[in-house]
Amino acid sequence: MKQQLTIFRQRLKSLALAAGITMTSAASPFMVPAAQAQDVQPQSSWSANDDDALLFDLRSGKYRLGDGIRGYQTDKGVCVDFADVIIGMDLPIRLDKKSRRATGWVFAERETLTIERDASSAQRMNDRRKLAPGEIYDTPEGWCVNVKTLSRWLDIELRPDLSNALLVIETERKLPFQKALERKERAAKIRPRRNFDLSSLPQSTEPYKFWRTPSVDAVVSAGGLRDKRSGQELDVRYELFAAGEVGKASFDARLSSDDKGVPESLRLRAYRTDPKGELLGPLKATHVAIGDVSNFSTPLVSQSTAGRGAIITNRPVDRPDNFDRTSFRGELPAGWDAELYRNGQLLAFAENRSDGRYEFIDVPLLYGQNRFEVVLYGPQGQIRRDSKSVPVGLDSIPPRKTYYWAGGQEAGKDLINFNNFENLRQAGWRGGFGVERGLNAKTSVAASLFSLQIDGKRYNYAEGSVRRAVGPALVELTASSDLENGMAFRGQLLGELGNTLITAETIWARGGFRSDRIEQNVNGRHRLSLDHNFKFGSKLVPFHIDAQYETRTDGRSILDFTGRTSLNLRRFSLTGEVNWEKQFIDGGGSTDRIEARLLANGRVAGVRLRGEATYRLAPEKRFERVNFTGEWRAGDRADWRAELGYDVALDRGRAGIGIIRRFDKFSLTASAEAATDGSIAAGLNLAFSFGPDPRNGKFRLSNNKLANSGQALAIVYRDENRDGKRQPDEELVENVELTAGQSTALTPTDATGQSIIDNLAPFRPILIGIDSSSLPDPYVQPALPGVVVTPRPGVAARVELPLVSAGEVEGTLMRKGGGALAGVGLELLDVEGRVTHETQSEFDGFFLFEGVPYGAYTLRIQELSAQAIGVTPVLNIRAVVDDDNQVAKLGAVIAQSDAVMAKLADVPTGAPAGAPQP
Repeated sequence: MKQQLTIFRQRLKSLALAAGITMTSAASPFMVPAAQAQDVQPQSSWSANDDDALLFDLRSGKYRLGDGIRGYQTDKGVCVDFADVIIGMDLPIRLDKKSRRATGWVFAERETLTIERDASSAQRMNDRRKLAPGEIYDTPEGWCVNVKTLSRWLDIELRPDLSNALLVIETERKLPFQKALERKERAAKIRPRRNFDLSSLPQSTEPYKFWRTPSVDAVVSAGGLRDKRSGQELDVRYELFAAGEVGKASFDARLSSDDKGVPESLRLRAYRTDPKGELLGPLKATHVAIGDVSNFSTPLVSQSTAGRGAIITNRPVDRPDNFDRTSFRGELPAGWDAELYRNGQLLAFAENRSDGRYEFIDVPLLYGQNRFEVVLYGPQGQIRRDSKSVPVGLDSIPPRKTYYWAGGQEAGKDLINFNNFENLRQAGWRGGFGVERGLNAKTSVAASLFSLQIDGKRYNYAEGSVRRAVGPALVELTASSDLENGMAFRGQLLGELGNTLITAETIWARGGFRSDRIEQNVNGRHRLSLDHNFKFGSKLVPFHIDAQYETRTDGRSILDFTGRTSLNLRRFSLTGEVNWEKQFIDGGGSTDRIEARLLANGRVAGVRLRGEATYRLAPEKRFERVNFTGEWRAGDRADWRAELGYDVALDRGRAGIGIIRRFDKFSLTASAEAATDGSIAAGLNLAFSFGPDPRNGKFRLSNNKLANSGQALAIVYRDENRDGKRQPDEELVENVELTAGQSTALTPTDATGQSIIDNLAPFRPILIGIDSSSLPDPYVQPALPGVVVTPRPGVAARVELPLVSAGEVEGTLMRKGGGALAGVGLELLDVEGRVTHETQSEFDGFFLFEGVPYGAYTLRIQELSAQAIGVTPVLNIRAVVDDDNQVAKLGAVIAQSDAVMAKLADVPTGAPAGAPQP
């Protein structure tokens, strides 16, 4: 039987035990006598013999324990080696050869156990009884205890399965070793899994439809206020955000009201986004949108604005508008606020505003890798994170690749207006067109045309730039004309000097040039910033210094200096910032403004703390603003939130308390607040989402944001005929956990084999797969690493994940001419050339791959191991696992040296590594 063969590979351990080697459990030492059979008289006519020997695999649910349990088929039933059971379950029990006693405790210290062979007694806690013949046998391995007797001692059910060579633990309570295994499993799930090239994996594409019922995120709030300044008020507000499909395009809509519940703003957008760039035929667009859109920005002319219009581009979806800066804009529901971090350092903070958006405009980029994270904090204690990585280096535009964009909009207007939601200096119709071209690996050029309206006056522009990589730096030169009298020039450098990142910029404006980027009367702006990580002990502390000097045509000039540092302590993250602004007035006068700001995030005794303080040092010393927030759990689904604050402008301190309760279908918040001037307020906030249920087509309610994020419906089934397609008669599998990228889905499959995965980042490919550690049977495994989906907001992608029978691959790795190769990393590759399993050879060269799905594979030595021992990774060994070969026995596998392989003449060019050669 294959399980017996698997366990039998632990032969060396068995031989060591039979030879009388002392063994120690993890909890307490014990000794197993090798010749114990000579110390006592047999208790029955049966005696140990090879014909009755058994070798079990100890199982508890999906977990395998220890390295095998030895046993025998006796005249009184099955007995198993007590020492092996102690090791497998990690029990704090000591077997003493001299005293012929076993003492210790089982799964809790009060569950004491004492076995006295000379007195022929067994005592578990206060229950003492005589040992009967046939309960313990002396065998060459040690004490062989009857399974029924051992079950009584341990207060669990041990069931021997002779047909599969299993000793199964059955119990309703969670045992200590089970909890330890679950902890290890949870820890393993948060570690990075093997990286795959997503483009090489099976893809699931959800087709667009003429109509797909939208998912809707809703926030409804009601509150009462008695304010000393404004009097009494009763507010009712709501906000709805919907995402679905119409006319084979995605659409989203946002409707919000004013404080009286009257509709105030309606924002609509229809769009298509394709990261592969296959939209509109020869245009190969990646994004097309009409409705409420955001336009592109350039170094000297245009700044990103929002308004009604249209836009098209073939630029990569995550590519920033400019190589030295980027912008972040998104929906910010009522009551939420947002923080922006770059490489773990706080850059900006955005509070809720009337138009329901957060904006971080023209965020500087550093040379190298920029890891941004926008963290949104909700009134129900929700925390949403959106991460984005922006590299700045030589490959910013691939050689001989052309990107374009074109668009127009009426800035400051929604597609359907109840009133003007924002008074912008850029308000009015504006449009533009731009192209970028990579000339070679180090050089690219760009050009654009614009027509903008600024403060009610129209301006037309032409702009061009050239970018060049020079050593460890990128340099860009830009020039622009307003097509009348004005001109502007800009030089920009992003580079690295040692461990210091440098950003330098200089702008010169002539002839009254003004744009979104250059205000009226500004004729020069010069900036230098440095970023460096200093090491203090074992901690890296990032420092940022930024200095800017601006000159104006009226004789004024402004010097602005900013210093910022962050410190991550054991439980706290602190960010401090100092800003000094000095204005010089023509004639010799000057004024100073100095402000310091501190932001803290941390956790103390289960309380998450967040604080912000702004202090003015000049022209007068005073606190501008202080605010502290604390959040702590009130159960599995509830949180308390407390807030303290003081605002100098209002000369008012305030304190608030609230409780957040999360249900399966919605979240509810109740809050109350009081101020030092006698003002009081109270309110209720209800947040929920609803949309079509992909399992049955009905509607579902959820406390997850269904419209803002993507969804996936995964179906797990047994692929009996291994064709990769689900047949009506193939079994659907329940209670299987799924993975989404590096995370594990919270909800396992139900009785119909289905599970919905929410909160997927839109338009970012992600691998949906099966967490094989959740499968109870090691001989049933996923047929694929997973299926890649590209989620769309409010739409559930459908994924079918097959399970197939699995077996094993074994062999012995040898050197040419003899000699085992021990500790060598080995890989098993499927027919697509993907690494599916990894293992190491034992000291005698033996290797084993377990849980290998049925199919054909090739064997390869890991590259680092091959280099270390001087052999080629290619082994030209093929293994087939199927019903006829549940254990693929490869026998002796000979590793060829590099020198030998170099002499082989007829190796086909371009053959994949590890593939069989003719």
